[in-house]
Amino acid sequence: MTPRSRWGTAALGLLVLATAFPFYWAIVSSFTPEARLFQRPSLLPTTLVLDHYRALFTERNFWVPIRNSLIVAGATTAICVSIGGLCAYALARLRFRGKAPLLGLILAVSVFPQISVVSPLYLLLRRLHLINTYPGLILPYLTFAMPLTVWLLVGFFRQLPAELEEAAMVDGASRLRALWEVILPLALPGLAATAILTFVYSWNEFLFALSFTLGPERQTVPVAIALFRGQYQVPWGQILAAAIVATAPVAVLVLAFQRRIVQGLTSGAVKG
Repeated sequence: MTPRSRWGTAALGLLVLATAFPFYWAIVSSFTPEARLFQRPSLLPTTLVLDHYRALFTERNFWVPIRNSLIVAGATTAICVSIGGLCAYALARLRFRGKAPLLGLILAVSVFPQISVVSPLYLLLRRLHLINTYPGLILPYLTFAMPLTVWLLVGFFRQLPAELEEAAMVDGASRLRALWEVILPLALPGLAATAILTFVYSWNEFLFALSFTLGPERQTVPVAIALFRGQYQVPWGQILAAAIVATAPVAVLVLAFQRRIVQGLTSGAVKG
């Protein structure tokens, strides 16, 4: 190993440690008694308790925001991948006027500040009686998740050889059948990567979930954690425990499919 590679390995190790340490500290603190959270810290604590996690599910009923986040993020991901996949395929394969401006419009929607559309969306959802409902969260989520899905999948569909579906259509298959039987099996890495990123994006969304819910029965995980209150002080132990519970499923999902995510993103980046 050359000196340059040693320095690179050392720098990479330090970067990994600096990134992972806050997560380690949050995990350790979530098992630390509340009275000892603000005492002199210890990297290897001797006393670990489950009080914060027990209070999270017995006193806070934290299952409700987890259920809400799963429903909203799951429905948003399913709609985005199914409808956004068809839109991305059309933009990548079909020739029609206005395709470039349409892609530019989708990009403009994706970079539009969320805070600027909260007020009109709230008035619209209130008129439709969708405030504090699942559709009242899913529909606003589509405004930022759908452009992300379309842009990721357009790049991936452009990377796939057009000769494959052309050969299928020469054999008598319709375009939809060629898409279903030829293109989609090849596009699974890109679809999986897009679905995971869309799910994580929707799971972590805070502003719309805070603005369009009125009570704990429809609050998502980020909103529930932000609104944790104690009688006399902030329950930091429960907040840390809730953060670990909220992060664990997403972390497991990303670690389990990290190879497919990288494969999908790098494949879709071959051709812009």
